[in-house]
Amino acid sequence: MRLSVLAPLALLAATAVAVPSYAGAAVRPAPGAPALNGAEPALRTTLATTTDRGVERVAVPKEARAADTSNPTRVIGRGTPASCTSRKVVRAVAKGGVITFRCGPDPVVIRMRHTVKVNNTHRRVVLDGGGLVTLSGAGKRRILYENACDPSRGLRLRNCQDSPRPQLVVQNIGLANGNSSGDLDYGGGGGAIFSYGGRLKVVNVTFTDNRCDRTGPDLGGGAVRARFQYHNEPVYVVHSTFVGGRCSNGAALSSINVSWTVLNSVFSGNRAIGYGANPRRPHTPGGGSGGAIYTDGEDYTVRIGGTLMRRNHANEGGGAVFYVSNDRTGRLHIYWSTLKDNVSERFETRPGIFYEGHGPIDVRHSIIR
Repeated sequence: MRLSVLAPLALLAATAVAVPSYAGAAVRPAPGAPALNGAEPALRTTLATTTDRGVERVAVPKEARAADTSNPTRVIGRGTPASCTSRKVVRAVAKGGVITFRCGPDPVVIRMRHTVKVNNTHRRVVLDGGGLVTLSGAGKRRILYENACDPSRGLRLRNCQDSPRPQLVVQNIGLANGNSSGDLDYGGGGGAIFSYGGRLKVVNVTFTDNRCDRTGPDLGGGAVRARFQYHNEPVYVVHSTFVGGRCSNGAALSSINVSWTVLNSVFSGNRAIGYGANPRRPHTPGGGSGGAIYTDGEDYTVRIGGTLMRRNHANEGGGAVFYVSNDRTGRLHIYWSTLKDNVSERFETRPGIFYEGHGPIDVRHSIIR
């Protein structure tokens, strides 16, 4: 049985997936998007025209929804917690395909003894925990790794930074206590998930207490680090919760030259703990920006819709969000969201946000304070 709706900040003791509670809320279209083309009939019929501000659930485009796992390629476990092991998870993901779990009716934590790595010989890997499974890095290791440019993953794909594969879909699962500290290959970061090239999608995932290196001017992603995505298509993060992340920058999400679409999610209690900013001040290691989200680059877009960001903290700038488009071609969009009580210790352009992009931030029907 999959968990469906829980209170926004409630976690099942880091053993199952928590989902923001938007039950009964009107579903809002993204600014400039067609009126939910391809959306479920239930979503189309619940559209409302009210201009109430703050968190409201927004429509999720078809390509951002969970993958169909009704006919899995592989099933981990034989119906008991003991049958679901780190070794089986590593082997299943290495073989690719659609992967589900059968670990019994209760939430289970699988303590990972090795990082789970995606092989570049596969077009797509879907990892679905069924709302009951949490993978734990035990504070010692990164949990998931996908890298189209890493020849150790079977082959280095041609034009790997713009490769359409592998596609990694992580859904209905918890990722806790991942730690990529000290692993600086390909720029480092990504305590729970590291993605370099290919495509990444995250749906209904709870990220708890994930870590990456404490300092570094452009290093980030306590939970997720993304570097390059196929044709600059966005990383979708949907119905997911990020709590307790720690990293130099972007204690939840971090990227360079990557677009993001973050929908119906919660970010709380994440901290950018570096210091010295970027470029780093003299005699400092740099970092400390983007308490929850840190993005840098040129022509890229970040969209945040139907999302609560509260009580995140940055030692430098952007207690909730740090967004810089170096050539001022990219833009940040925030709609039907609430950003509140996010602390920027040294600088911000709006409460909890540091932004440099094309024109002002596109803010609609949102609370920022």
